Amino acid sequence: MRILIAIDKFKGSIPATVAAKAIESALQQAIPGIDCDSCPIADGGEGTAEAVIAAMNGKWCETATFDAQNRPVTARYGLARDAGNLEAIMEMSAASGLAMVSDLPLDPATASTSGTGLMLLEAIERGVSRIVIGIGGSATNDAGVGMAAALGFRFLDAKGAPLTPVIQNMDRLAKIECPDLWMPPEILVACDVNNPLLGPHGCTRVYGPQKGVKDFEFFESRLQQLADIVRRDLSVDHRDVPGAGAAGGLGFGLMSFCGAKLTSGFDLIADLVHLRDRIAAADLVITGEGRLDAQTLHGKGPMGVADMARELGKPVAAFAGAIEAEDQLRTRFDLLCAIKPADMPLAEAMRRGPELLETAVLQQAHALQALAQPH
Repeated sequence: MRILIAIDKFKGSIPATVAAKAIESALQQAIPGIDCDSCPIADGGEGTAEAVIAAMNGKWCETATFDAQNRPVTARYGLARDAGNLEAIMEMSAASGLAMVSDLPLDPATASTSGTGLMLLEAIERGVSRIVIGIGGSATNDAGVGMAAALGFRFLDAKGAPLTPVIQNMDRLAKIECPDLWMPPEILVACDVNNPLLGPHGCTRVYGPQKGVKDFEFFESRLQQLADIVRRDLSVDHRDVPGAGAAGGLGFGLMSFCGAKLTSGFDLIADLVHLRDRIAAADLVITGEGRLDAQTLHGKGPMGVADMARELGKPVAAFAGAIEAEDQLRTRFDLLCAIKPADMPLAEAMRRGPELLETAVLQQAHALQALAQPH
C-alpha cells in the first residue's frame, strides 16, 4: 500500500515538511509495511522553497545579501537537479521580506529589492539552467528596480549620472542601460495574484498600505515613469500583465529586466515535484493545510491536489487545523479531519500542531487504510 503525503503548511504552526513527517510517522506506527511518498507542497508563497527542496531531495546554500532596508543578512535558497539540470529554488522574502524588517518603522521609499537581486546573481553565477522564485511577503514597492540594479542595470538621469537610490529619484529617470552580455537563465515566477502594476488595482494602492505607503501619488507617478522608460529602452511593456503588481511590482521587474514568466504557484510547484506522476503511483493521497473552508475550493494547494487525484481516480483525505463549509468540501474529499480539539485554545493548538496532527492521523488510520484498498 502506497500513500502519497502532499500537504501544505499549517500557517503559523507547522511547516509543510514537518507536517509531512508527522503524518508519515503516524502511518508507519499504525499500518505495518506502509510505503509513504512524502511530497510537501506549496502555492508560491512563503515556505515554497522549503517544500520544493524537500520534495526534490535538493540541498540548501547560503549567500550574503541585504534585507529590504539594506542591512547585511544571510539568505538561503535551494539547489536541485531535475533531469540532470541544476535549478535554483528561492523566495524573495528570504532577502526582501516584510517580516525581516518588522523591527523597523515601515519606510517604503527606501525599501529595496536589491537583496533579491544579489541572491539571483549568485544563482546565475553558479550556472543554473533555471530559477524558480516565489514572490510573496515582500516589504517593497520598487517594481524590482533594486533587483535590477544589483544585476547590473544602470538607471541614469538626463546627464548620464546614476540615480541612487533609484526609487526616490525615479522622477529624474531618463535612461536605462542593460548589463553587458546580459543573458539570464529561464526564470519562472510563482505568482497567484493578478494585479497590474498601476492604477486602482495596482501594487501601490492595493498592497502599498501594508508596507507603509501613504503618499500613493508619489509611488504611482514614479512607477508610471519607470514603465514608460522600460517600454522605450527595453522594448517591453508588462505594466498591464496580470501579476505585474505582485510583490510591490517585482512581477513587473522580473518580466521586464529578466524575461521571466509568471505562472500559477501551485501549477508550477506541482510540475517541479512531478506531482501527477506521484499521485498516479499512489493508492491514497493525503493533503491539507491550516484551514480548509470555502476559499479552499478556489484554487488553493489542497484543492489542486484533490482535483488532480480525482482526475486519476485516486481517493483523497485532508487534514486541517480547522474545517468550515464541510458540506461543500465533502464533494471533493473522501475524508476530512480537523486536528484541533474543540475545547482547546487556538494558541495552544498552534503550539502543539505536529503532535495534534500525528494524533489525528493515528485516530483515522483505519479509515485511511480502508480508503486505500481497491474498490
